[in-house]
Amino acid sequence: MKLASVLNPALRAGLAGLALLWSACAPAAGWNLQTLTQALAQYRGGRADFTETKTLAMLDKPIESSGELRFAAPDFLQMRTLKPKPQTLTLMGNQVTLEMGGRSQQFDLRDHPDIATLIDGIRATLNGDLSTLQKHYTLTLEGTQAQWTLTLVPRDDKTREHVRDIRIGGRAGMVRTVTVEQSDGDRSVMHITPVASP
Repeated sequence: MKLASVLNPALRAGLAGLALLWSACAPAAGWNLQTLTQALAQYRGGRADFTETKTLAMLDKPIESSGELRFAAPDFLQMRTLKPKPQTLTLMGNQVTLEMGGRSQQFDLRDHPDIATLIDGIRATLNGDLSTLQKHYTLTLEGTQAQWTLTLVPRDDKTREHVRDIRIGGRAGMVRTVTVEQSDGDRSVMHITPVASP
């Protein structure tokens, strides 16, 4: 099975959502890409619940799913889908593990440069590395701190074959939605609710 087919756009959406999930305390003034990434760099890990709606051209009605997202700096990412079917996608370093239906598969990102470019951009965001993020994406931040949208357009041609753009919406330092527009016209919208640590 090819990694590109396993890491479907919906899972990519979840990982992209992780990239801007954790900025809970953004500065009050000077709202821009620099202050956003500075806020991200201060957070070293966390967890959130998600619900996602996917609209696919081949289906008559949208698919809904839900679960949780986890991050631990510098390079641990996990998307655990609970409904409608359990599935866990875990990234640790360059290793990708997909658990589904009682089976586990592993891949090395270095063997899949198009996917690696996407993941490297996500990691750069999680770590507040604006220069690396700009290397992989064209970034546009619109709105105010009270209501903003960050659009990420992949620079890599192969990545753009799968994902046209990712739009993250939020208020202050909290991300509320992640919308992924696929190059084939399919679309996913994720709603994110951060979970406080016990």
